[in-house]
Amino acid sequence: MFRWIALCCTFLATPAAWAHPHVFVDVSLRFLANDEGMLTGVDVTWSYDEFFSLLVLEDRGLDPDADMILTKPERAALLGFDLTDWPDGFEGALFLFEGGQKVALDPPKATYADVQAGRIVTRHTRTFTPMPADALVGQAYDPSYYAALTLKQVTGLSNECDVAVERPDTAAADAIVAKLGNSADEGFFDEVQVGIHYADTFEVTCAASS
Repeated sequence: MFRWIALCCTFLATPAAWAHPHVFVDVSLRFLANDEGMLTGVDVTWSYDEFFSLLVLEDRGLDPDADMILTKPERAALLGFDLTDWPDGFEGALFLFEGGQKVALDPPKATYADVQAGRIVTRHTRTFTPMPADALVGQAYDPSYYAALTLKQVTGLSNECDVAVERPDTAAADAIVAKLGNSADEGFFDEVQVGIHYADTFEVTCAASS
């Protein structure tokens, strides 16, 4: 998806742009729970890097005065821009697992889009079948590694729950990619889907209720 929206910005089509990753995104997750304490969804916030943000605004004809302050109509025009035209099979750069089984996430619903400190910040909600928080495992990454995602925070969980975040070994990931094939070829990343090797992983552990 990140490659899909970036290709709309024609400046990125120059030969010098074909080094991975192209887009850098900070990710924040806020889990939602029902009255019984079961998780029912997650608010996903994506904060895009300044350069990519400028390209998106220019491509869409937003913020013509370049003050990085969007009007209400401009915010409305930006809302959901990164949720449209998802390629077949794209799961939204968020993968959750319960008991080793992948959690099916409902389609995203855009809730927020604006510019903060020179960066486009968007938010969307994904819901899922209610489940306990304990032993939940998640990864935030773009499978094609067109975008590099960094997990900044995980919130919305009970005070009895702790979150451990494991960062990827990028040197080891680079070595794996080098062994897989021609990483100088742009099509390689779409075919091989190397993003998982660069993924931040979090795991939730909750104290047993008395």
